[in-house]
Amino acid sequence: MSEEKDQNSETELEEIFKSGGVTAGKEGNAIHCLSIVGQIEGHYALGEGQKATKYEHLIPLLVSIEESEEIKGLLVILNTMGGDVEAGLALAEMIASMKKPTVSLVLGGGHSIGVPLAVAAKRSFIVPSATMTIHPVRINGLVLGVPQTYRYFQDMQGRIVDFVCRHSDISKERLEELMMRPDMIATDVGSIIDGREAVECGLIDEVGGLDAALDALHNMCRDKTKV
Repeated sequence: MSEEKDQNSETELEEIFKSGGVTAGKEGNAIHCLSIVGQIEGHYALGEGQKATKYEHLIPLLVSIEESEEIKGLLVILNTMGGDVEAGLALAEMIASMKKPTVSLVLGGGHSIGVPLAVAAKRSFIVPSATMTIHPVRINGLVLGVPQTYRYFQDMQGRIVDFVCRHSDISKERLEELMMRPDMIATDVGSIIDGREAVECGLIDEVGGLDAALDALHNMCRDKTKV
């Protein structure tokens, strides 16, 4: 019995190490906790020493969670500085399209492309001390100063704004106002808002920690089971 427990513990630790997530709870009524931390890595690998969430690992994981009969819900915990825009938006779209109950919790920060990820869940929470940075789309590296480049920026930003507004209660006008604010971030435009401000503007549903997020997720799972 002791050996079986040790093997289960080793399996859980390996799962956390590989995907940043773990399945917890009783068999047949379990939830999966997925952490999105550091920088979201996209088509190019980040340098050594940088904490990264690899989207190519999370895509099949989300599919397996959706198809699993044992897992009843998904808790997404965010502490991310942002990262690759297309990768982050792809993950957000996958979470938003899941039929299973989903809850997000922002701890520390949900910055940049972390904003769509935070609102993608069916219910979102943020702790009071957490912050979220809202700013226009940026691209690193060589940028050609031609009309096509500016249209690409505009189209990508439009898709992000549309996604965030569809999955939260913030208005397009308010979101764009926060994105383009010139007096809050040094050498840049945008806004940094804390947990309570994120709720007040309609971006996040509720201020709360792990207990509130888990309570909401378990209630959603029970309601879905009744149906």
